[in-house]
Amino acid sequence: MVFFSYMVLEQGALTDKYSTQHPFPSGTRRGEAFNSEVLVKLESLIQVMREIGNRYNASTAQIAIAWSIAKGTVPIIGVTRLGHIEDAIKATEITLTAEEFQHTSKEMAGFMLDLMTATRL
Repeated sequence: MVFFSYMVLEQGALTDKYSTQHPFPSGTRRGEAFNSEVLVKLESLIQVMREIGNRYNASTAQIAIAWSIAKGTVPIIGVTRLGHIEDAIKATEITLTAEEFQHTSKEMAGFMLDLMTATRL
C-alpha cells in the first residue's frame, strides 16, 4: 500500500522563506494560518532542517521532502516553478541518517503538538 504525504512543505512555511521577520502576506489564507505565533513555533523545526541541510548542501524544503520520503510516503508538492522540480529531484538523492530522521520527527511532533494546543485554546 502506498501512502501519500499532503502539504509536505506546509504551504511554503517549511521552505525557510518565511519567518516572524518575513511573514506571509497579511490578509491571505496562508498569512492567517501561519501567523507570527505559528511562525515562532516553527523556528526550532526550521533550525533543525537548516542544520541537516547544511550537511547535504540542501535547502530546508529539500530536507522536508527527504524526510517525507524517509517515512515511506510519496510527498505531494505543489510546483509552480522549475526550481521546485529541481528541489524535489535533489530531495530524492538525500538519504537521512536514522539520527537525522529521528531529530526531524521529534521537532515535527513538537511543532504539531504546539500548533494543536494553540488552536484549541
